[in-house]
Amino acid sequence: MDDLKATRRDFAALSMAAGLGAAGAAAATEPRAVIESDVTIQTPDGSADAALFHPPSGRWPGVVIFADALGLRPAFRDMGRRLASEGYAVLVPNPFYRTRKAPVITGPFDFAKPEDRAKLAELRAPLTPEAVARDGKTWVAYLDANAHVNKRAKIGVQGYCMGGAMTMITAAAAPDRVGAGASFHGGGLVTDKPESPHLLVSKMKAAYLVLIADNDDQREPGAKTTLREAFDAANRSAKIEVYKGAQHGWCVKDGRVYDAAAAEKAWAELLSLYARSLRA
Repeated sequence: MDDLKATRRDFAALSMAAGLGAAGAAAATEPRAVIESDVTIQTPDGSADAALFHPPSGRWPGVVIFADALGLRPAFRDMGRRLASEGYAVLVPNPFYRTRKAPVITGPFDFAKPEDRAKLAELRAPLTPEAVARDGKTWVAYLDANAHVNKRAKIGVQGYCMGGAMTMITAAAAPDRVGAGASFHGGGLVTDKPESPHLLVSKMKAAYLVLIADNDDQREPGAKTTLREAFDAANRSAKIEVYKGAQHGWCVKDGRVYDAAAAEKAWAELLSLYARSLRA
């Protein structure tokens, strides 16, 4: 899938971990304690490793976090933990489980080196649109079967870099369960391929947040308009915004271009979306 193939801008990202107020209609409170577990999920394509986060008791809206091109690692565990403290049951799967368990990249990594880029190409090769859709439905089903998930509430999906496209594929594959989606500096949302994620909007029922990096918009200035037209044609609610000055990867804390102020703004917008869309 061309829109999920590695590009350097997909790899600047690495975790959005800072703290704001509680999501939901209730007044803000102190962050909840969080239980963290490493879990194994059986998929149609094998056994997937993932991290699960949730408050110690109760049932909460489920959320899937789709990591960027470097996969499940401490930065995304921090993100899952933070979101769970706001009152969600959060699953962060390893998107590359078909190839190896997380962490999939260890030691120094230089995007300028062909041999390092080749490692990522190997990891991403199995991620066809069909495989991503199978995975997405599996993650949703796993949350629905979990005792800590409120199945009366809709499920949220959020993704970073390559994960942005994965949220859209999942929202289209499980439209009756996915009620909110968010893409942060997502790659490949609009392509000229017949499987382009923007063509799936008519199959979704989710409210959407699409936050675009300034340099991505400069590279593909027409993408935001195409997305806007797709959501409007499908009569789907979507906020699409270019974050001026924020570079591709700005939300991911362990990346070179992390922008704390812009990441906090994006996090607040995410919590607002979930409060409106996921609370039963």
